[in-house]
Amino acid sequence: MKLFSAISVFSVLAYGAFAYEPKTQGETDPVMLDLDPYMIKAMGGVWISSTTLDSSSCRFGPEGGMADLLKEPAFQGLIQKHDLKLFNGPMIGVLTPNSAKFWIRSAGPASFQVVVGDVKSDVVKTSAESDFTGIATIEGLKPFTDYSYSILLDGKEIKKDYFRFKTAPEKGQKVSFSVTFGSGACYNPPNEGIWRVMASKRPLAYLALGDNVYIDATDRRDTQRMNYYRRMLRQEYREAIACVGTYAVWDDHDMGINDSFGGPGLEAPWKLTNLKVFKQNWNNPFYGEEPKSPATYHNFTLGDVEVFMTDGRFYRTGKEKPGTMLGLEQKKWLLAALKKSTAKFKILASGTMWNEKADKGGRDSWGGGKFRAERDEIFDLIDTEKISGVVLIAGDRHRTDIWKTDRPKGYTLWEFVSAKMTNGHTHQTRKEAVWSYNEGNFWGQLDFDLAIQDPTVTFKAIDASGKVIKSFPLKLSELSGK
Repeated sequence: MKLFSAISVFSVLAYGAFAYEPKTQGETDPVMLDLDPYMIKAMGGVWISSTTLDSSSCRFGPEGGMADLLKEPAFQGLIQKHDLKLFNGPMIGVLTPNSAKFWIRSAGPASFQVVVGDVKSDVVKTSAESDFTGIATIEGLKPFTDYSYSILLDGKEIKKDYFRFKTAPEKGQKVSFSVTFGSGACYNPPNEGIWRVMASKRPLAYLALGDNVYIDATDRRDTQRMNYYRRMLRQEYREAIACVGTYAVWDDHDMGINDSFGGPGLEAPWKLTNLKVFKQNWNNPFYGEEPKSPATYHNFTLGDVEVFMTDGRFYRTGKEKPGTMLGLEQKKWLLAALKKSTAKFKILASGTMWNEKADKGGRDSWGGGKFRAERDEIFDLIDTEKISGVVLIAGDRHRTDIWKTDRPKGYTLWEFVSAKMTNGHTHQTRKEAVWSYNEGNFWGQLDFDLAIQDPTVTFKAIDASGKVIKSFPLKLSELSGK
């Protein structure tokens, strides 16, 4: 096992110096025009060409962060110029019928509270240890109710018209709502408007399925942090995460490099340090099963919908067959959680595709020869335990698809792929799919109607203008065991 882990670690780290040059062309955001080149030079290195990075020029070394930037008077000047004491966020998440959590990053140590009506959160302090991030909780709210809020940062009130959210419905509540999802979301200035359009549709939540920031720097926490700073500084993205409950897992470009895998165990020196950076930049309900199996996987409920966010990278094995996508502990967790779930709809989310024909010969997805046995173990449980209401969603390939996997002893499993939020790169459509599309940018959306006798979930592919490209409804009665 130790030898296998070492081989897996080498596969990730051997090419860790390679990364993608940050996209800056077409920038119009005044904050980014000032801060982006500064942060890239300080923490991302100097690009000799579009494929060659001189990381030795990074000013703070591989563990650099906000504390190092703040030591520089020029950076402090930019913070003051753009009034960025609230540097990133707020990001809302962990929605329940009676509470919500709010994440922020401050430019330096600070104390903050969230205010919703007459209710205030406890005071939360940020520090260099957390890269100046903190999470505050508001409780005592009403189910499925719209609220506005403000942030008190060192006693100063910050309030925006997009500081609003809706609590989750209670189980059994007869309501309708939308959950959006996507992947392929590198920071790409000309395409960032999609976040504002998506937020305008007022979804309850957004599921970030990996390739959320495109870091591709396995062994450099400074570059990882820089990519999160710049992604979250962009105004349209800031607005979206402030009003849409956000839940995230990573995929290859966030955890390591293209098609990377972590292997078993936690011995590799990059694993826990990279996971720490991830945890500092998101607002998930939990991160795997700490301390024995930390990762980005988690689950949560929104009324009669339960979402299972899987981590297909951190414990994935390499070339050996059969392999594991999840690792032993995560697989146990997923199977038990699926079996235990009483939700009407169960959304099984993956950073990469489930169907064997959706990927490049299955080399990097569930349907390939390495991982199909593990995928089928999950599908077999759905059949044998007669677990109804399962819908598959995935990211990775830069297009949007509908796939079906027929099950001889169970109901057809439908899979919806959406993985081109902001990316310019496009993958070819697949004729084997029920439907496949790759023009422009888009997000995936699941519209749930729980108010009718036979509840429905409708997949929608929606482009950057807000136009519905495809709509595909399913009744709960269609998603039940034979």
